[in-house]
Amino acid sequence: MTEGVCNADDVAEVYVLMGQSNMLGMGAVGGNNPKDAAKDGTLQCAVRQKGLYPYLLNEDGEWTTSSTVRNVRVMQFKGKVRVFQNEFLTVKDNEKIGPEVGIGHSLERARKGKKVVLLKSCIGNRSLGWDLLPPGSPRYDYKGQTFAGYKESPGHWDADKPKPDPISWYAGKQYDDDTANAKTVLKNISEYYPGVKQYKIAGFIWWQGDKDRYQEAHSVHYEANLVRLIQQLRADFGCPDAKFVLGTMGQDAIDDAEGNDKFIFDAQMAVDGNSGKYPDFLGNVATVYTHPLSKGGASNGHYNGNAETYMNVGEALGKAMAELVPN
Repeated sequence: MTEGVCNADDVAEVYVLMGQSNMLGMGAVGGNNPKDAAKDGTLQCAVRQKGLYPYLLNEDGEWTTSSTVRNVRVMQFKGKVRVFQNEFLTVKDNEKIGPEVGIGHSLERARKGKKVVLLKSCIGNRSLGWDLLPPGSPRYDYKGQTFAGYKESPGHWDADKPKPDPISWYAGKQYDDDTANAKTVLKNISEYYPGVKQYKIAGFIWWQGDKDRYQEAHSVHYEANLVRLIQQLRADFGCPDAKFVLGTMGQDAIDDAEGNDKFIFDAQMAVDGNSGKYPDFLGNVATVYTHPLSKGGASNGHYNGNAETYMNVGEALGKAMAELVPN
């Protein structure tokens, strides 16, 4: 076991990636064949036909493998943490990518040889207002319903009636699972970055919001929950100076978002350190406006699986993080 540190020079920098299915990754790579290379939306087409993201191919036309960035992905599976990836960052034919590829290469260029760990701990179909609700979140009433606070169950009930019996899930269960799984990796960091014995949590990267769209109360309270999430992650991992970067949902243009989408969009923009309304986030929180980066589709349809969307958003998230993390 290795204990993490927050102020050291010769350590691996850890960036914890969290969210739901779009952070998990639904961008189609495609196979190494002429058909997929010509199929718009695949990474094969983007790289081999359009000439985008040239750093993804080596001199032999094969996918590059980073020498400094590790790609680690864990998830709760049958009540235990399961390791799905533990390798130096690369792309594989016929698989799917999330924003981690763009994030990793942006950080690799910016961090100039530093050891980097992308630690993705998330699962799809999870809301911030329920599954990922951070500790300290109180219950509240909204339009005749009482909504659960952290570790309460069920998710909501009639405000004028007694609280029902708990169900098999509770508010914040996914937050607890995802953070615990990430900490399991950190306790044994040398198993995930050979030769590394110490780490520094440099930042958190968050891409989420879709499931909250379907519950008005969750959308209305997204800002309060997001602020608490930023604060609580830093507290739980013991790194108050860790940076935080998030991306908006790609389907929403600044002037077009409405209804629940607008509540979430406005909340995500509100926490930006430069243009938002929280002075404490200046210089340490950044929101990436992803609509111009999306190639179409919406968050609930995984942007039609278009790999360019995941690459574009990933590059932007990584660049935003690099601008916050000091050299």
